[in-house]
Amino acid sequence: MSYEAFAEYYDALMSDVDYQGRAAYLDRLIRSHKPDARLLVDLACGTGSMTVAFAKLGYDVIGTDMSEDMLSKARDKSDGSILYLCQPMQELDMYGTIDAFVCTLDSLNHLPDRKELVRAFARVALFLEPDGVFVFDMNTPYKHEYVLGSNTFVYETEQVYCVWQNEYTGGGKVDIALDFFEEQADGRYERYCEDFCEVAYSLAETEKMLDEAGLQLLAAYDDMTLAPPREDSERIVFVAAKR
Repeated sequence: MSYEAFAEYYDALMSDVDYQGRAAYLDRLIRSHKPDARLLVDLACGTGSMTVAFAKLGYDVIGTDMSEDMLSKARDKSDGSILYLCQPMQELDMYGTIDAFVCTLDSLNHLPDRKELVRAFARVALFLEPDGVFVFDMNTPYKHEYVLGSNTFVYETEQVYCVWQNEYTGGGKVDIALDFFEEQADGRYERYCEDFCEVAYSLAETEKMLDEAGLQLLAAYDDMTLAPPREDSERIVFVAAKR
């Protein structure tokens, strides 16, 4: 998956995300377990909006993503102080150990199956400082079945018209098809397509996969809160460390 078309329109579609507010929330979780954290890796950083937000909080930041198209957008936002690396999470390769890893906005749900998710967790465990912390979020099975479901969503911005079609196939998996329509100078519309899937896991299954990868779950919260997850939580934030 290159996310070539998605990269072009990602920021327009995500314009309502409060990156600075979310970074501040995650920073609070990081500091509660690793007060002196300085070097941070933003996994699956996409177009770099969250990465820049962490840099503004004073971290030395490395952003990684498997899509060179996404990273090209990210580099355009940087003042040169952020190192960007084109790496899949399952093949993460750092130059040394890291104080804190983060992975936000459901990026881990994009990994195709349980095996690949455990591989990604294991790479984080390999490069995480012994007292470091890994903070990440994931969509829940509830969201995939009852919110995304087999539904269609339409988004219209000044830049693009997007039709987002989901097909819930069971087992926490949603197949997603994006059709982007961009108006050309002559009034015609150019169509671009992107297809991928997202897979959600229960809290218990996620904890089990962390354990298999050499990590332990320290805490889990309903998104953007310090409250425990609910049955109808749509996103859960996890805090993990080396086992």
